[in-house]
Amino acid sequence: MTREVPGLPESIAAGLFDLDGVLTDTAAVHRRAWRRTFDGFLEQYVGEGFRPFSDTDYLDYVDGRPRLDGVREFLRSRDIELPDGAPDDPPEAWTVTALGEAKNRLLLDLLEREGVRVYPGSVDYLAAVRAAGLAVAVVTSSANAGVVLAAAGLGEAFQARVDGTVIRQRALRGKPAPDSFLAAAAALGVAPANAAVFEDAVSGVRAGRAGGFGYVVGVDRMRDGRHEQALRDAGADVVVPDLDRLGDGV
Repeated sequence: MTREVPGLPESIAAGLFDLDGVLTDTAAVHRRAWRRTFDGFLEQYVGEGFRPFSDTDYLDYVDGRPRLDGVREFLRSRDIELPDGAPDDPPEAWTVTALGEAKNRLLLDLLEREGVRVYPGSVDYLAAVRAAGLAVAVVTSSANAGVVLAAAGLGEAFQARVDGTVIRQRALRGKPAPDSFLAAAAALGVAPANAAVFEDAVSGVRAGRAGGFGYVVGVDRMRDGRHEQALRDAGADVVVPDLDRLGDGV
């Protein structure tokens, strides 16, 4: 018998948590790594007067998507088309894969030097969900989920993990397609209608809604009004600044 979890319908038996931006502050680190990568590329490719990568670009084209999908979406927004390339492309190559690998090297360097900060309210909420007997999974497009979870002290917190590596190995479509969340629900043995999705990315909220999940929670870390509305427009049942605010009527 499960206990009531604040802010969730009684029908919910499992929680599917995004990682970056929901439980950990690594979304900000991802954003910095993407900015340095894309600005360095644009400076060479476009030249003087290039338009820098912005927070809006991150939210619209990169946030929540698998790494190479994010590269493609952002380049498409600037009318730039590059070949996909290969994993052994040199860093200076103008390919989708080379840009993705350059970003990942920057990210890992930042994580090693600065560590991983968690959002205490959201981690406390995760603990409450587990204590109530709900099944939990982490669903993230990041291929570095294991490193981040270990650094955040959450390595043993989840019964299932669907991350960037699993997405690639199983040829799942990335968010906003619902494949990764559906795979996590299946791993927990829970029907989508009885699972809640917790997401800070518009693409992730869309994935939750597209998958027919019973409840979709949007987490607005930007707090600029625009992102909150975008999460609601994407289909979030509720939007909160942190998971510990669920049930507060915000």
